[in-house]
This record gives sequence, structure tokens and C-alpha cells, in this order.
Amino acid sequence: MDLRQMEVVVAVAEEGGFTAAARRLHVVQSAVSGTVRALEKELGIQLFDRTTHRVALTTAGEDFVPAARAALRAAEQAREAAAAARGELRGHVTVGTMQGVWAGLHRALATLRAEHPRVMVRLRQAAVTDLRQALRDGSVDLAVVALDRQQQRGLVTRLLAREEMVLAASPARAFARADQVTLAETADLPFVDFTPGWAIRNSVDRAYRAGGVERSPAFEVNDIVAASELVRHDLGVCVLPESIATRFPDLTLRRFTRHAPRWNVLVVRPGGPVLPAVAELMRHIG
Repeated sequence: MDLRQMEVVVAVAEEGGFTAAARRLHVVQSAVSGTVRALEKELGIQLFDRTTHRVALTTAGEDFVPAARAALRAAEQAREAAAAARGELRGHVTVGTMQGVWAGLHRALATLRAEHPRVMVRLRQAAVTDLRQALRDGSVDLAVVALDRQQQRGLVTRLLAREEMVLAASPARAFARADQVTLAETADLPFVDFTPGWAIRNSVDRAYRAGGVERSPAFEVNDIVAASELVRHDLGVCVLPESIATRFPDLTLRRFTRHAPRWNVLVVRPGGPVLPAVAELMRHIG
């Protein structure tokens, strides 16, 4: 068994199929399938259940992939240590982001690129629950996310920003006050909500529970632009972090008088040793 075989298995597991893994690895699909079959034969176990519609890890595969990731990470650390000894920084960094959460990450990436052009960065966008799991299983090196700082077992966090959320509405929708609103005033309005598991949705749910107010979802979306379009056409109202809401100047924004939903934006990494390229990127964030 060699590192390349482990890389192929991890790619199939993460991409969910042989064709997607082949695209990621820039090889033909038959090469990926052949590598997996050869490794399964060598190990005497089946790593994947294959059907005409999907490829899924077996129980043995679920045990194998985290160990393979750890071996690949150790090899990457060794390569980076050798590069550092030659006075250069290189390697790969996988950064997790949530839709709408940027927190100046582009500036950190620009600085890293200018100083260390041989470091390649992969950006992976996903829901907060998926990114938290990806950090723990090692498929993401660091993430800029909105999370509760408490109970993040096994993760190292650093606060980047605290932010209140606001109510976004169409200018055509009338309210009692021009710039403020209460949770109770929104109770009977049609809501544009985000998918459960989104950090915005979690924060809004928590705030409305704390205020003892129930709201009426009319739409559920997984895209901020789609949410803004529904609000712009007065099909509902939406609660958004102010930094996101101000990107849509055709919407009117109102602050909550009490129990305003809030979120914390953090940079998060797994505990333990840090790759030099990851440490360098983290140095420029925030």
C-alpha cells in the first residue's frame, strides 16, 4: 500500500464517486477504479459499496479513510518540513467557508499568495455542521465560520467578529417605525428562512425562542441571493447579518429592539500540530 493509493481512496470518498475523483486527480476513471480494486485485493477488504447510482463507504472503508487522511497529512508535513529547510513554503491548504461569511478572508489569501505563491489553497463551501465535521475528520485544515465558541470539542477557535442581525424587507412593506422592529411585530409576517443547519437559521431560531415568539416560514432557501430576491419582490422578510444585508441596497433594514439574533464569526482549526502553510494563512486572518 502506498500514498497514491490512499490519495485515490480519499478522493473517491470525498467526491462521492469514481468519475468525480478522476476529475479531481486529473486521471481517467479506469485508473481510479483499478487503483481501488487493487488496494481492496491487497487488504482483503471491500472499501466501497458500488451500485449503478452511488458509491458509498463500507464499514471497513469508514475506518480506513480517516487513517489514510492522517497518513497523507503526515507525508505532507514531511514534505513541507523539507521545503521549509530549503527556505520555501509550499503545500496545500483546504479552507472551509460558509455562504455569506467572508470576514476579510480575501485579504489574507491575497497576502499569502503574494508571499508564498507555491502554496495552493482549496476553498470548500458548506453548511456549518458539515464544516465542523470536516475539521474534525481532517478534510478541512481551517474554516471561517459562524459558530458558538462553546462546546467545540477538539477544535481551536479564535474570534474574528461579533455581529447583530437585522430584518430585511421590501421598501413596499409598511412597518410602524422606519428603522426598528420588535420580534412580536414580525410574528405574522411571511418569512424567508434558510435551511436547518445554516448558522443564520440556528441563530434566528435561538433568538425567537428566547423572545417567546413564533414566526411563519413561507419559503426555505439555501442561497442568500435567492433569499434577497424573494424579499425584494415582497414575498417575505428575512433576518440576515448586517454585513450581508447591506450588500443588497434595494432592501430596507430594521434593527431589533430586543433579543436581536447574533452570531460570532470565528477562524477554527483542528487541535494538534499545524502545517506551516496553515499557520501562515492563519497569521494573516483577522
